[in-house]
Amino acid sequence: MKQTMLALLIAFFSQLLIISNGISTSQFFLQQINSENKYLTKEEHWFNQTLDHFSPYDHRTFGQRYYEFLDHFRIPDGPIFLKICGESACSGIPNDYLSVLAKKFGAAVVSLEHRYYGKSTPFKSLTTGNLKYLSSKQALFDLAAFRNFYQDSLNVKLNRSNIENPWFVFGTSYSGALSAWFRLKFPHLTCGSLASSAVVQAVYSFSEFDKQVGESAGPECKTTLQEITKLVEARLASNPKDVKSLFGADELRNDGDFLYFVADAAVTAFQYGSPDKLCIPLLEAKKSGADLVNAYATYVKDYYVKTFGVSVKTYDQENLKNTVVNGDTSNRLWWFQVCTEVAYFQVAPMNDSIRSSKVDTRYHLDLCRNVFGAGIYPDVDATNLYYGGTKIAGSKIVFTNGSQDPWRHASKQTSSPELPSYIISCHNCGHGTDMRGCPQSPLVPEGDAKNCSSPDAVRKVREKIVEHIDLWLSQCQVSGRSSM
Repeated sequence: MKQTMLALLIAFFSQLLIISNGISTSQFFLQQINSENKYLTKEEHWFNQTLDHFSPYDHRTFGQRYYEFLDHFRIPDGPIFLKICGESACSGIPNDYLSVLAKKFGAAVVSLEHRYYGKSTPFKSLTTGNLKYLSSKQALFDLAAFRNFYQDSLNVKLNRSNIENPWFVFGTSYSGALSAWFRLKFPHLTCGSLASSAVVQAVYSFSEFDKQVGESAGPECKTTLQEITKLVEARLASNPKDVKSLFGADELRNDGDFLYFVADAAVTAFQYGSPDKLCIPLLEAKKSGADLVNAYATYVKDYYVKTFGVSVKTYDQENLKNTVVNGDTSNRLWWFQVCTEVAYFQVAPMNDSIRSSKVDTRYHLDLCRNVFGAGIYPDVDATNLYYGGTKIAGSKIVFTNGSQDPWRHASKQTSSPELPSYIISCHNCGHGTDMRGCPQSPLVPEGDAKNCSSPDAVRKVREKIVEHIDLWLSQCQVSGRSSM
């Protein structure tokens, strides 16, 4: 009798685990990988997505890539965590802090690639005309359609109908904004959202960004970076070829592109939790009387390009004009969203700037027109009117930000009972610290916070996150719906 029951249970669970495109039990258990791996799974699945959610006449579809991870799923009524992929190719479900949460709550994890990015491209060419369906509004409807598709497919596998698992949505940065906006626009489809470093406020002239870089750097490093900017500008005026070559950026013929690249390299250290990799060698060079531009160029080439993995050509406007779908097209795609919806123009403040004053609003507007054509500019007011910006009026959204992250000034930093907001404060707490740990890039397995200068600060905010998820999921289960 016991053997028969065991056989029945094995057969039952085998069927339950064949969800969506059909993962066999052997494939399922192969997904159980150790915590040193970067991804929980990289196995691709596909979903036919509507191209234009706002037209009753256009019935075209395209293939949208998604992933699922079921190792911790408490069958049949466990929650489903939807991790939103943002402005880059989505190569799998990262093994960050979400894997810890999934294990704690017995959740399945699914992740949908953003339309146009990675392999989820509707067209063979990325002309400006073909990009008309690339927007946050279309992306939110993608998520809603996928969420219902996945729930329906799960119900079929579980031989049931009209049953809703509790859903919870997660995202970081732009996808953090999508997470907040999804709960705002589709509250009946999710119990709540985690909006990590969520840039919910579209900003035309984002001078607060550079100001935060200065605060995160501290007085000495800030002053040194400002001195470097002036020296680079002087060399650029007298001998542009040599200074660009020094930084390994010969291909950046546009001086504005080069100065943007130089500024971005410094930003990365604070945004992603590695401030000492930048400031310590620069301050040492300053004290020893070494050439500061050479010292900074070494950091840019050795860390920003070689270690962090940034390609210089992504700053080249001529490269951004490339409409061919091959390799990584995410920079053209994201600039299109910047130039039409959200701006986030990282301009130099009027006073006390770190970045060159030549990286101004005009530089950004010229880039938008040069890359995408006349008439392309960001309608920031419309975006904030539609979503509410930092005055977002949703509920059951938890916002988190790192103290050193310059992007936090486009996020919601004031807290309320329905929209709790937390700042994780530490020397290297940057973009998405709650999910990624320290440094925020490259990926730290399970978002381990041991290398944060204050692991306790991360732990306390994570405890709050768990409390909110636990409460909001329980309220869903009581109501028998995905929201309340």
